[in-house]
Amino acid sequence: CHLIHYLRLSHHLIVLNYLICTFDKLKSVSSEDIKITDAVFDGVEVRVFEPAAKGDESLKRSVVYIHGGGWALASARTSLYNNLCRIMAESLNAVVVSVEYRLVPEVCFPEQYHDALRATKHFLQPDVLAEYSVDPSRIAISGDSAGGNLAAAVCQQLSKDEDLPVRPKLQALIYPVLQAFDFNTPSYQQNMNMPVLPRSVMINYWIDYINGNYDLAHELLINNHTALNVGRALSFRARLNWTSLLPPSFKKNYKPVVQSTGTAAIVERLPALLDVRAVPLLADDATLARQPRTYMLTCENDVLRDDGAMYAARLERAGVPVTLDHFHDCFHGCMIFTVWPTDFSAGVQTRNSYIKWLDENL
Repeated sequence: CHLIHYLRLSHHLIVLNYLICTFDKLKSVSSEDIKITDAVFDGVEVRVFEPAAKGDESLKRSVVYIHGGGWALASARTSLYNNLCRIMAESLNAVVVSVEYRLVPEVCFPEQYHDALRATKHFLQPDVLAEYSVDPSRIAISGDSAGGNLAAAVCQQLSKDEDLPVRPKLQALIYPVLQAFDFNTPSYQQNMNMPVLPRSVMINYWIDYINGNYDLAHELLINNHTALNVGRALSFRARLNWTSLLPPSFKKNYKPVVQSTGTAAIVERLPALLDVRAVPLLADDATLARQPRTYMLTCENDVLRDDGAMYAARLERAGVPVTLDHFHDCFHGCMIFTVWPTDFSAGVQTRNSYIKWLDENL
């Protein structure tokens, strides 16, 4: 997962990440209102945003934020995420920890997951929370897109850790990518050619993340990896049955794409396709029942819309309080586009709704 993987990484990803991370990384410049520092939590780089202390105020709320970018792009230090986390810290008067996990092609799954988990568990230690004056009972785990995937996976693992002294109160997932089982959900079919994140690009992100080969892209696209003859996939099928999990307004007139015979060797070569650490939507009901109160933001014009909606439905069925915040006119990635020259009303609208929910529930 190093030189060879790097050489075959799609050209546009290399160029995009070069532009984003070379020219757009910001130094940790504090202001009167927000102190911004870079730190290392258990070997993982983070950027911490701390509001100024106000007299003898009590402990602050906190959000651990995990940025998106297909596990391959962006950074906690780019202007878009730096701006989002600064505004969150100001609006919520909360300590925001933005995780700088390692990216494809330097590492592949499960390293991004391990980075996010290690940084979060380090922050949740009582002495670390005390250092940042954080209330242990008022912490949220959050992320967008691939960061939403990592946030959901981290929350699931934290819920299984019996020795953890502090647990998150909330999880807030923004158009998260949660499954690689079915690339023909209604939203994948409806938005297959939608700009920003067409289906083919999302499949390539998955292939890069799990260290696969692009020659598998077509087999994944037609769901050959989860055909009825793929024994390892059968037990998971009911957990991702969108015909029962999605509302009619999402299902529309789309039909399931289920192959009777496919290629079982794919999941043998790429077991991460059915690994809940990579694919949180495949978690069992007992794990879902232990998740914290959840916010789920979805956009109509997004291949990942149904990933979020299905997870929200399964969490609700497991007894978890869920807010599904659906935006009919918005698109994937819109929430970080609030800074000129990409300052879209969709970005401000979704960001304000997300921050409002955190303010009311955290």
